[in-house]
Amino acid sequence: MNIELRHLRYFVAVAQELHFGRAAARLNISQPPLSQQIQTLENEIGARLLARTNRSVSLTEAGKQFLADCQQILMQVEESAARAARLHQGETGELRIGFTSSAPFIKAVSDTLSLFRRQHPDVHIQTRESNTREQITPLNEGALDLGLMRKTQLPETLEWQIILREPLLAMIHRDHPLAAQAQVSLAELVTEPLVFFDPQVGTGLYDDILGLLRRYGAPVITQEVGEAMTIIGLVAAGLGVSILPASFKRVQLNEMRWLPIAEQDAVSEMWLVWAKHHEMSQSAMRFRQQLLAAANVHSFAVNE
Repeated sequence: MNIELRHLRYFVAVAQELHFGRAAARLNISQPPLSQQIQTLENEIGARLLARTNRSVSLTEAGKQFLADCQQILMQVEESAARAARLHQGETGELRIGFTSSAPFIKAVSDTLSLFRRQHPDVHIQTRESNTREQITPLNEGALDLGLMRKTQLPETLEWQIILREPLLAMIHRDHPLAAQAQVSLAELVTEPLVFFDPQVGTGLYDDILGLLRRYGAPVITQEVGEAMTIIGLVAAGLGVSILPASFKRVQLNEMRWLPIAEQDAVSEMWLVWAKHHEMSQSAMRFRQQLLAAANVHSFAVNE
């Protein structure tokens, strides 16, 4: 059958008005083409929908059934169009974000997540905690829209923008002699037993922090773990010292001290990353814009 939506709209107007003249005026077309289109529709269906006399128009039984079905079809079309428009405008859909364990501790990130949720309650935010290297493949394959990760070597298929440069802080047990100092140097830290990430974990912090320490000696890693929170717990237990970005300072344990590092280049970068070859959804673009705006407003403070 060659039935178009306009045929359904024309029929609904006539069926509701039960008058071709009024229906034509409602549709803003002339009456003869409307009568012709209704006749074409009846021919396509193979059923008489309207009973016509010189004085009246009425619905046949087939017409009554077809009217109910037409109204439902037209409503579904309008709802589908509205859903598509809302999805295109970023008001619905899904936003998939990968992030390292430190990302939620960054004020610009947590503020943006909260603001985006309030402004776009119908967008489902799916978060996936994974280390820096683990985010690269999902971003390339389109399984993630955005990734929050530490500085690392990225393939040419990904784009990135720095959202934060934050100081690195030393973590030292409260009873350690260095804990009484106002700050500590990398030369002092490199001689201490180090609690740090397992190199197989794939965190972007591994090469950065060890690279800084190796300028002053050969760090000895005595405990290798997979999570930053485990590092904090082991330092609090007195099993060594460590270094993490200042955003983790929100985790406060009585047994441990956070100390500034004297070297000015002891900093870490948090990147927002996305794929070049995948079309970014409107919701992802909005989140990116809001996060970059928040990152410009919220300069990081160690005591934050």
